Amino acid sequence: MKSIMSQKLHKNICEQQLFERFYKKHSKSLHDFLYYKFGTHLSPQDKVQEAFIKLWQNCAKVTPDKAKSFLFTTANNLMLNAVAHQKVVLKHRKVPVKHATNESPEFILEEKEYNIKLQKALANLTAAQRAAFLLNRIEGKRFKEIAELLDISTKAVEKRIYGALKQLRKEIEGL
Repeated sequence: MKSIMSQKLHKNICEQQLFERFYKKHSKSLHDFLYYKFGTHLSPQDKVQEAFIKLWQNCAKVTPDKAKSFLFTTANNLMLNAVAHQKVVLKHRKVPVKHATNESPEFILEEKEYNIKLQKALANLTAAQRAAFLLNRIEGKRFKEIAELLDISTKAVEKRIYGALKQLRKEIEGL
């Protein structure tokens, strides 16, 4: 009861001792949550550390009673971004190498240049825009499904995808 009362006295979680206690209390349960939900192939321990780093970077904005929610949401989003990235990587690995083609060398060169532009443009998107865009366009998920996965509203998904498309159109001609 005393720890609950002392936490309420703090406006944020920036105090080092409070943060250390919070880390000791929640790091294992966060790791177990990520391990159970995503397995080991996406290194849940690294995502736990990244989530705590993000919590520390935003500690002035996060109250102790909201810290656990912030931490788990951040870690979940980091894992979802890693999953989306993994799927893109796997998709590109599955593309068979063309040995014979009817396409002209100019077309092949233009296609390669376009793909390079696209990859650079995707890299320039914010992580939030990229995740929403890839889930929608690559995986074919609906806005509602993306909203549930990312734990945001459908309006936020629409805004992220619209922003991503706007930026991609600006960076790549003919998209």
